[in-house]
Order: sequence, then structure tokens, then C-alpha cells
Amino acid sequence: MNSRKDQLAALDRLLTIMDELRAQCPWDKKQTMQSLRHLTIEETYELGDAILDEDAEEIKKELGDLLLHIIFYAKIGSETGDFDIADVCHAISEKLIHRHPHIYGDVDVADEEEVKKNWENIKLSEGKKSVLEGVPASLPALVKANRIQDKVAGVGFDWEEPQQVFEKLQEELGELQQEINRGEEERIEAEFGDVLFSMVNYARFLKVNPENALERTNKKFIKRFSYLESKAKEAGKSLKEMTLAEMDVHWNNAKSL
Repeated sequence: MNSRKDQLAALDRLLTIMDELRAQCPWDKKQTMQSLRHLTIEETYELGDAILDEDAEEIKKELGDLLLHIIFYAKIGSETGDFDIADVCHAISEKLIHRHPHIYGDVDVADEEEVKKNWENIKLSEGKKSVLEGVPASLPALVKANRIQDKVAGVGFDWEEPQQVFEKLQEELGELQQEINRGEEERIEAEFGDVLFSMVNYARFLKVNPENALERTNKKFIKRFSYLESKAKEAGKSLKEMTLAEMDVHWNNAKSL
């Protein structure tokens, strides 16, 4: 691995390149924080995919793309006189020091759960009006549900045992079935949402990240369905021409790949 001197030199190189691109490249000159926003979101999802795939080389590349965006935003901030990369680094450093009194102060903690509770309590002492204030409104619903539950648990609003959460999930499933029997679409949607929320909560107790779990299942399904499509093509058929029994044979074979 590189020395701290080499790491700082690499960061300085990137800062210099950003200065040059901003001054000379027609595309880079035009960019604003608003124009970069959707690209940053895209890069973040690409990094997430690489992490799920456990592809170290791709993770390195995607981290570079994301770092470029951070440097880009800081460069724009320096041009408007609002902040630069040093301000960004100092701000996050001060936040980390303040929110880790068990490292930089005299607070004792027993485990990571106490660290999380301290973190949320410190945020409230900093002027946050609500524990949930830091949950971005634009987060995808599944991720948002996980963050909401994680944050309220940090201040003690939580179940005591996983079995309690599982029983709550079963209760919500029963309520969903009742609404399905009644056939009221709005109530079915509401109860379905409660089931999903309870599933996310149960995942947290099982130490499972629901977003990662669902995306791994998505990837698994895509791989198996692609195999099914390829076998249909080899047989000179479209999927619509295959029977479910034929599909099942290839689907089961795909599971062993």
C-alpha cells in the first residue's frame, strides 16, 4: 500500500487536474452542482453494484469516479467563495471527533449499540429537531425504511427480541390477508406497506441489510432468467412458445450454475 506521503501526493495530483480541467475543458467549465447531481447519484449506484459483486478492481474505479465528483463540487464551491476541499475535510473531521467522545473524550461505551445511541443523542444536542431529520426525503423507500428504523432504535425506540418482530410481521400478514379478502385496493396497499416495513425491521434484527439482500436476489434472478432465454434460443423457440414444464427444467438447471 502507498505511504501517507504518496497518498497526499496523489490527492494533490487530482486537485491539480481538476483545476486544469475547470479552466480549459469546455464540458468541465459548464458544469454546476445541479448538472452534476444526477451523475453523482448514478456513480453511487455503480459503486454499490461493484461492492455487491465484491469486485475490488471495479470498486477502486468507482471510488475514483465518486471522489472526482467530490473534488468537482469542492472546486465549484471555491469559485463561489463558499467552501473548498480543505473546508470539506475539516468539517467532516470536526464532526467525527465531536461524535466519537469514546475515542476523543472521556465517554465509555460497551459496544457498537451504545456508540449508535450516543451518535443520535449527540446529533440532537447539536440542534437537530428530530432523530429522523437526517433521513433524506429522496432515498428509495426500502433504504429509507431501514434508515428510519435504525435511527429510532438508536434512541431506544425498538423491540427487545427478534421473535417480537417476527410476531409483528405475522400480524401484519394477517391484516393484509383480511384486506385482500375485502378487496379494498387502498387498504391492501396500506397493509402491504406495513408488511414490507415489518420485513425491513426483521431484517435489521437478523443483521441483514434488506437493500443488499433484495439486490442480490435481483441479480440471481436475472442470471437464471438469462440462462432460460439462452436455452430457448438454442432450441429455436421464443419463451412464449415454451411450456411452463420446459421452462422449469431450464430454471432448475440454472440454479446449479
